[in-house]
Amino acid sequence: MQNDAVLTMRGIDKQFPGTKALNKVDFTLRKGEIHALMGENGAGKSTLIKVLTGVHEKDGGSIWVEGVDGEAHIHSPQDAQNIGIATVYQEITLCPNLTVAENMFIGRTQGQRVHWKEYEKRATEILDNLGIPARAKQELSSCSLAVQQMVAIARAVDMNCKVLILDEPTSSLDDKEVEMLFGLMRDLKNRGVGIIFVTHFLEQVYEVSDRITVLRNGELVGEFAIEDLPQVELVAKMMGKDLNDLADLEQVGAKHEATGEVIYEAENLSSSESRAFDFNIHKGEVNGFTGLLGSGRSESVRAIFGADRVTGGKVKVKGQEVKISKPHEAMKAGIGYLPEDRKKDGIIADLSVRENIILAMQVMKGFFHPMSRSQMEAFADEYIKALSIKTASQETPVGSLSGGNQQKVILARWLLTHPDYLILDEPTRGIDVGTKLEIQKLVLKLANEENMSITFISSEIEEMLRTCSRLIVMRDRNIVGELTGDQLTQAQVMKTIAGGEQ
Repeated sequence: MQNDAVLTMRGIDKQFPGTKALNKVDFTLRKGEIHALMGENGAGKSTLIKVLTGVHEKDGGSIWVEGVDGEAHIHSPQDAQNIGIATVYQEITLCPNLTVAENMFIGRTQGQRVHWKEYEKRATEILDNLGIPARAKQELSSCSLAVQQMVAIARAVDMNCKVLILDEPTSSLDDKEVEMLFGLMRDLKNRGVGIIFVTHFLEQVYEVSDRITVLRNGELVGEFAIEDLPQVELVAKMMGKDLNDLADLEQVGAKHEATGEVIYEAENLSSSESRAFDFNIHKGEVNGFTGLLGSGRSESVRAIFGADRVTGGKVKVKGQEVKISKPHEAMKAGIGYLPEDRKKDGIIADLSVRENIILAMQVMKGFFHPMSRSQMEAFADEYIKALSIKTASQETPVGSLSGGNQQKVILARWLLTHPDYLILDEPTRGIDVGTKLEIQKLVLKLANEENMSITFISSEIEEMLRTCSRLIVMRDRNIVGELTGDQLTQAQVMKTIAGGEQ
């Protein structure tokens, strides 16, 4: 263990059935350091944190913590807490109906008589010492989310934590609240606390962090001082790209340029989950939202479809102003939506392939006007053949199909409604390369031959470049650029995500 290290992890392994989640991962946290742990979805960040906090048992490797003789053996969250490791999660885990003081000390009295006046006095001292704008007797629910996060941090600090893990602490905060939280983090840093900062917001990483460790596919990419890793290089390392060797990608088909009428147009559209943005798409165009996980790309298309509560903005479809505040209104306006999480929001696993395919069409018709059995079977047959869905029969439960075939069933559901505008959010995630190529070709065919407008979202930049003639680039829930023509290269996409030629 290094002299200035408060935490050292070496060669950490973790295996789940069929998945190597962590492979020989090293991580070092120094005293008085804010250390960002970065990586895309599935990189291994959460697993590493869960190993460190005793949620998961490691399969291999060693952990040393300052003040612990020899290796630290962490078998439970209580073990982690006892040696000075505390975690504050994105979702507040305190009790909103209790006071600030009660939240700070509940569970720490060890069966002794509770002297709440003494605890309230102690809580006031801690709050004042850390500059937290809350009163000890104040009900926690009356505090802002940022202050609730800070109270959780104050509780950890008072329990003499040496390692403080902040897991996506700013995801629900506005800019002023973020700055308030960063002030507390800097204060704790000056007091010698080591902070592990997990976030998807690149600009926040560079505003407050001293070092960055990057993981990808369960393996360590490297540890870097903040000044040695420009944002664009961080993006490249997270995505596994070489900025000096970006080969042109083979096209799966001719991309359709945006020349037709504007099919859909939004001005200052916002939802409960997205910030206000402007957007339009032309007839026969394939465009896409791109950015790192958490950038706001999925939240934006959910606002377009009315899947989240719409809070503002104007929408026009084919030049006519319309109200779209719920999915049914979007469907009536000719919009279809394949969601990011097909298992949660897409398929109904226990229903048959046929029932899943005809679902959207039946919703549009109304359940008081059911389709005949022969109609449903004819539609299902048509799209099973058209999309080459591999299923034993129409009656097979869709949950028993492979991921790629489930995705095709959801595609069939929307194609059956003949939408003017189709939104595809991560349509190829978790499926084999051959099926990915089929879906990419289908997207281009729908645009080129049927003049369908399509918004395509993928975590893989290569896919976006193959299919889209225009990319809307997002960072920290804001649109930060729009790329077309010669700008559509991996290097330019990553530079725009990172914030320019940094």
